[in-house]
Amino acid sequence: MSHVVAVFLPGDDPTGDGPWDLRAYVIFNITLVLMSAVGAAVVVATVRPWGRRFPRWVLRTPLWFGSALLVVRGVPGMVENLLMATGNRGGFVGADDISTAEFWAGIGINTYFFVGAVLLVVTTVSYHRRSR
Repeated sequence: MSHVVAVFLPGDDPTGDGPWDLRAYVIFNITLVLMSAVGAAVVVATVRPWGRRFPRWVLRTPLWFGSALLVVRGVPGMVENLLMATGNRGGFVGADDISTAEFWAGIGINTYFFVGAVLLVVTTVSYHRRSR
């Protein structure tokens, strides 16, 4: 949902004077929203009768790709959570001056991606086995 909000309410300078302009920022967020929507439809297709109409590769390809992306984001995020919970408040960056809200937001977002990775990998392996 944060990416949907970012498309419509990007703020004054969401790029932080980075290499992107506002248009690239909006396109990036639209791409993430579309990837999420397609991913949700693919996951639902693995358990619904209408999903059997698609060739296996049409569902397996985005499942494996999405699993890889979430593992690459989720596992380091959980390692960062462990670092933060054991005293390195700033995680990988080591920024000790983060607020309590930033601390808990980081914990929540990292956990969200890790749980998503676990669930999507389980779904992908299950679909792979069931669709042989």
